[in-house]
Amino acid sequence: MNQMQNIEHSKYPQQGGGLTVIVPAYNEAASITDTIKSIQTQTMPPEEIIVIDDFSSDNTGELARKCGVTVLRPPANTGSKAGAQNFAMTLVKTPYVMAIDADTTLAPDAIEKLMPALDGPNMAAACGFVLPRHVSSLWERGRYIEYIFAFTFYKPIQDYYGKPLISSGCFSVYRTDILRANKGWSTRTMAEDMDLTWSFYQAGYGVRFVPEAVCYPIEPHDFHFMAKQLKRWSHGFIQNVRLHWKGVLEIPFLRMTVAVALWDATFASLAYMLLLPLMAIFVSPLFLLAYLIDIPAVVVPVLYTAIKRREVGRALASLPGFFVLRLVNSVFMLNALWLEMVVHRSLTVYEKGH
Repeated sequence: MNQMQNIEHSKYPQQGGGLTVIVPAYNEAASITDTIKSIQTQTMPPEEIIVIDDFSSDNTGELARKCGVTVLRPPANTGSKAGAQNFAMTLVKTPYVMAIDADTTLAPDAIEKLMPALDGPNMAAACGFVLPRHVSSLWERGRYIEYIFAFTFYKPIQDYYGKPLISSGCFSVYRTDILRANKGWSTRTMAEDMDLTWSFYQAGYGVRFVPEAVCYPIEPHDFHFMAKQLKRWSHGFIQNVRLHWKGVLEIPFLRMTVAVALWDATFASLAYMLLLPLMAIFVSPLFLLAYLIDIPAVVVPVLYTAIKRREVGRALASLPGFFVLRLVNSVFMLNALWLEMVVHRSLTVYEKGH
């Protein structure tokens, strides 16, 4: 039996306490105070907040200390968000631990909404709804639509079958004992949250998605920072497929979800960027209509959520950014597939961008 299955589970703390929040931070002086304050003012505040000042060159650590939280500073940069989070795990004494990015703020009741999802005896992790904090630039608008679509359409379906593809790294809660049995967050891929989620499934544990628990990260505002993020995410996905493919094949719904994602990342991207334009040039311009086929599938769930949030104008203005982002994302995904699977030049340097 897998080591991760030999765990005596802690009872869910019904009234506060029992939770440590860890915040990995590297040069996050511009956002760390807002992040900490949003955690401290929760309707269900944690027992402790630990900020890992990952050898920042700015005053991230100083600002965090002024907020009255525990601040750890490793002797050198750990090299990744996963490394920073693992550095704090020795201080975690509570049965639950939450990881929140240093550029992410929480809705006032986010922790209270998220924690009950771990009340089941076999639940290892839970994640919430993600929305960009700022929606101004083309890239932020594209990500805004991408998140609304994913967390309104894909994520609830995945949760219905008990297999969210990723317990989002910017805002997730875990059972500490199960996380420790997994040796924390692995640094072997560029997508530690996906790696951890798939490892939980293969060990027989569950993960939940709670749409009522909302967080607001700062997303890349220009192409320079978006390129860093897309590069890391695309390589991380391919790395996890290579790493976990045998285990994924044994889990039916996860197998189907990963297969669809891989198809979309490869064949659909090639068709979107190359096949359709070539068919329009050499066969008939009518092939360009294929670009319009999936627009209703995107617009309907996006507008449904936008109406509930009273953000219809923002959603309509952001739709063009989504299609630009989708095209750019296809380029990065195909490049990652080529480098990781064909020429075996794996991405190993974690470079954050926002």
